[in-house]
Amino acid sequence: MMDASPPQFLDVKGVDIALRRREGRAPGIVWLGGYYSDMLGSKAQWLDQWASERGLAFLRHDYSGHGESGGEFRDGTISLWLEQSLAVFRKFSHGPQIVVGSSMGGWIALRLIEELQKLGEGGRVAGLVLIAPAPDFTSELVEPQLTNNQRRQIAQRGYMEEPSDYSSVPYIYTKALLEDGRANQVLKGVIQTDCPVHILQGMKDKDVPYTHALRLVDHLPVDDVTITLVRDGDHRLSRPQDLELLTRTVSSLIDRIASSVQ
Repeated sequence: MMDASPPQFLDVKGVDIALRRREGRAPGIVWLGGYYSDMLGSKAQWLDQWASERGLAFLRHDYSGHGESGGEFRDGTISLWLEQSLAVFRKFSHGPQIVVGSSMGGWIALRLIEELQKLGEGGRVAGLVLIAPAPDFTSELVEPQLTNNQRRQIAQRGYMEEPSDYSSVPYIYTKALLEDGRANQVLKGVIQTDCPVHILQGMKDKDVPYTHALRLVDHLPVDDVTITLVRDGDHRLSRPQDLELLTRTVSSLIDRIASSVQ
């Protein structure tokens, strides 16, 4: 299911951000990937194929330092990746959108809505699907686990490395990323999305514990939030049954949006 079509590029402050977009009807779907993930991952590809079969618009991109985009990974911060996501969203999506954020992409999705609301464009997001969302993961999940040695590395070198279960390349966490994460925290009050939110969360997720997703629910308006806990699901939620659950969830949101417009 690999997409062989070459990406387009959008220059965001001197960095070429790679993106792929499929024209189609609204509500469109916008994909926001996770830390170290790219837009050719299995969930993004699955959603693209599904959207194509239904004539829906679909938009995805790689953050700087990821996939086919320019820039260095270690220069990345939540603020920078958010700025790039906002630029791509505003230029290439039209009409109401369902934003699907995976892991760190869930955090960026929540911040994206905040920024769109400041611009008077909050209504552009008609629904949110968050897969193993990791809002505030730098301060809530990474920093509390740092060893003294890792803290020394960050203080002396400005970054630390950690082996990854998903790649031969180690994860890098920079001092700048951790500091910037604190400036982008969302788990500090009510998160006003003004749209329905559906969270998909594996209960065997070792990277983002399901209790983190439950905590996020506490910060979201209760009447508009659904959470589906997958008892045997891991962080990636990329098994065939997980992918089916994802498209069923997006489909139900589309139906809900359509019925509210009538």
